[in-house]
Amino acid sequence: MRADRLVSLVLLLRRHGRLSAATLARELEVSTRTVLRDIEALSAAGVPVYAERGRHGGFALLPGFRTELTGLNHEEALALLVAGTRRGAQLFGLGSALASAMLKVVDALPESYRTAANEAAQRLLIEPGTDLLARRVTEDDIPDAVVAAVRRAVLAGHKLRIHYAAVDRAPDWRTVDPIGLVMVRGQGYLLATRSGADRTYRLSRLLAAEELDEPAQRSDRVDLHDAWRERSTRFRVGGNQVTVLTRVDPGRRDELVDTALAVRSEETEADGRLRMEVTFQDSRHAEWALWQLAMDAEALAPQWLRIRLHDRAAAITARYSEHTA
Repeated sequence: MRADRLVSLVLLLRRHGRLSAATLARELEVSTRTVLRDIEALSAAGVPVYAERGRHGGFALLPGFRTELTGLNHEEALALLVAGTRRGAQLFGLGSALASAMLKVVDALPESYRTAANEAAQRLLIEPGTDLLARRVTEDDIPDAVVAAVRRAVLAGHKLRIHYAAVDRAPDWRTVDPIGLVMVRGQGYLLATRSGADRTYRLSRLLAAEELDEPAQRSDRVDLHDAWRERSTRFRVGGNQVTVLTRVDPGRRDELVDTALAVRSEETEADGRLRMEVTFQDSRHAEWALWQLAMDAEALAPQWLRIRLHDRAAAITARYSEHTA
């Protein structure tokens, strides 16, 4: 499209300072005549592009001219900044180049958007190096209306009312002070405080969310990397974590790893089964995880876990024995 080509032409001149018509034609993959027509169109539109004659001549922009991406609304500008933090750029060794590109995007934003975009960027964290659970997970499916309300409250600095379904508890409404949003391996988290205490909420467990008019009680500045790392560490070492020694069928290994907090050791036994030492959040978590694997896993220790699993199996057997006798 011609509009895209005109924008590309201006960006090329901003980047290189002065380029000949032939060079511009090569970069844009058009004819020299097309470049000359585009230059005329830019001049007619008020873009201060001028021609320099001579052997080293070409086209250039007046010094100090800066473009503004006036076609971008606030949400589109924010989407660009969020996309700029995605992990893929790091994996392909483009982290520094991407950071530079995002700075140019911000620089090209209209003045009215630039401050808001910079403030919003510190409230969003995508793919940090530390994960609360240290295991592979599937991507969350979060309703657009819910995440939009959360995002608005986070960026506006307003209190947020959420209908939250915590594990093993009936959903209830609570009002929180949102600090920031974190996305890690396809799962979203809301970092917040409630009555002054740190809270971390899984976005997929939010059934509804309402942005309130009341300002949130929070600091004007935040380092989400540090906040996330601190909460991750607290999560790992807190609670009543238990370590279980188990023997697992290799075909069910990934299920166990996906459920556990961490794998402390792993070795293959003579019969091909895996002997693993894994950590769970608490005793109930451990019991549930091993029960899901049925005959494909055996808890070797601790003894209390073996007793619980035995009692579960005995209760099931007794129930069905009543109907088969």
